[in-house]
Amino acid sequence: SFYTRRCITEDPTWSLVTVPHLTELCIQHIVHNFEKNPILNYLLPEHQRKVVDRLSTSLPLTVTANIVSHEDYWKRCCIERWQVCDVSNYGGSWKRMFFERHLENILKFFIPNTTDPRQVLELIPLCKGYVQKLEIDQFLPPLRVDQKEESNDLSDTEEDADFSEAYAHHYDMKDLIIALPHLEELHLTYGVKSCGMNFEWSLFNFTEQDCSNLAAAVKMCRNLKVFKLTRSKVDDDRIKVLARNLLDHPCLLELDLSHNLIRDKGAQALGKLISHSRLETLDLCNNQICHLGAQALAQGLAESSTLTSLNLRLNFLEDKGGEAIGRALLTNSSLKSLHLGSNNLSQPTAAVFSQVLAQNTTLTHINFSCNHLRLDGGKQLLEGLASNKTLTELDLRHTEVEQETDLLIHQIVWANREAVRLGSLQHPTAEPL
Repeated sequence: SFYTRRCITEDPTWSLVTVPHLTELCIQHIVHNFEKNPILNYLLPEHQRKVVDRLSTSLPLTVTANIVSHEDYWKRCCIERWQVCDVSNYGGSWKRMFFERHLENILKFFIPNTTDPRQVLELIPLCKGYVQKLEIDQFLPPLRVDQKEESNDLSDTEEDADFSEAYAHHYDMKDLIIALPHLEELHLTYGVKSCGMNFEWSLFNFTEQDCSNLAAAVKMCRNLKVFKLTRSKVDDDRIKVLARNLLDHPCLLELDLSHNLIRDKGAQALGKLISHSRLETLDLCNNQICHLGAQALAQGLAESSTLTSLNLRLNFLEDKGGEAIGRALLTNSSLKSLHLGSNNLSQPTAAVFSQVLAQNTTLTHINFSCNHLRLDGGKQLLEGLASNKTLTELDLRHTEVEQETDLLIHQIVWANREAVRLGSLQHPTAEPL
């Protein structure tokens, strides 16, 4: 009877649950009030971890940027925002990935005279410690105010580009770039990725003002090692301005100007840059450089002691240009990789390079693909290779070289490659010569 009375008097819904620890209650309070009072750095490491694991990824960057350093938090921020997140492209740092991509997104959709510049400027104190590389593959022009009469619409012709020059200047990066002390790589393309039915040539203008702004910015970016300005209709006048500002740059090692409109005058400016800078890699693929430009580049190459890679694929060098490059390599002792594919080269260029292969002990990669070397050119390259021990790659695809010659060349190059591989296995810590 006693047992029955006890059951009746007790609350059947009551259960013995442990009351939360005071520490847990404090952590909940800190998380809830983090935006107003972010006291993360005053906590013990194990308590910091618990707080960070519960923080919302939608907190303002002004709160989290310079306080939260835990990579797990920034990993959550990245994964929630972007579908593809390869942290290996960002030195293994999720925080760096977040701030680089966040800044890139703002710049890609920045509309001059419309977007508030403070969007970028206010971000600088928050991201300047983490941004090392920026890849911006579009720049939007200002919104058009003075629409042309429909009867005179020339929007599908290049004349429109000239008409729009006056108001098509893009975002000036100078204030941003000079405020990023760790910026080492800058990849830019002036154009619009998805213009759809609103296509106009003016969307792809890289104006004189853009050029002078960018040149001043890059000159001031003293830690910049890699600069890529591609697919931006960069012509001779603009490249001369850029090259002049890069002449005394203390750190620049790689310059990519592929898929532009550079001709001989621009190549002459770049030839001077090669001989007066520490540049190691120059990519001029798919421009409009002819033999005069090639001769200027060759002169710079003959005087350079740092350039290791030169890409001239898809230009118009012809044999006068090819021979000039070859003669420069009789004295140059730094270049390791050369791409001369698709330049309308033939036997005279092969004759000079036969001598180069016999004498030069630095070149390891040469690409002659899609030229007209033909039977005689192939045989001359084979003769030059007879005593060569350093060339480990020679691309002769679509050069009309005789099959037997091509096979013999391949055997020599393969033997060189194997010798280098075996040498590196035997002396893994040896310094390269």
